[in-house]
Parts: sequence; C-alpha cells; structure tokens
Amino acid sequence: MLMTAKEQAIGLKAKLFRGFSDPSRLSILEALRDGPLTVTEIVEATGLSQSNVSNHLGCLRDCGLVSRRQQGRYVFYQLSDPRVRRLLHLADELLAEVAKGVYECTRYNVS
Repeated sequence: MLMTAKEQAIGLKAKLFRGFSDPSRLSILEALRDGPLTVTEIVEATGLSQSNVSNHLGCLRDCGLVSRRQQGRYVFYQLSDPRVRRLLHLADELLAEVAKGVYECTRYNVS
C-alpha cells in the first residue's frame, strides 16, 4: 500500500520524536544543552553507564540530533542544531503549563 506524502511526513515526525522519547537519550540531550561534552562527562552528568551512553549517542548521531568533533585525543559531542536546544526549551515551557495532566496521564508510562 502506498503512503501519501502527508502520512510519510507524520511517520517521519513520529520517528524524530522517538529520539526524544527514550529517558536515556533525553538525559543525554539535556546534558548537551549547555555545550559539548565528552562521553566521560556525559556519563558523569547523566549517571548512565559508559556503554549505555555510547549506544545512545550512536542512535542520536544516526538520526542527526547529535554531532561529534575530534579535538586532540578527545571526542566532543554536541547538539547538531540550535533548534534541538530550542525544542527542549519549548518542551520545558509546555510541561510547566500541562505538568499535572501529563503526570496524571495513564496512557503513557515513564520507564
């Protein structure tokens, strides 16, 4: 069955938001809001294991939300686009308005 352009766009947008929906990936994105960090610094900021951080960074890089740059023997990860930071900020603002409803929502469980 062929998908319409609108259905494809909605599917792609849902896939983008899956990058933000995992608590570990979201924790990494939040850690990178203030600027580039190494894997070790991300581990310290998030409390996640090094292997978990590395795995999720690969996912975030593959979908274009995070980029990396080599500086000497260190690799720094950063948000790939300032709009990612803005989207996180908008989520904070929206959550401030609807937090009670989100907290009480029984349809979505936080893992």
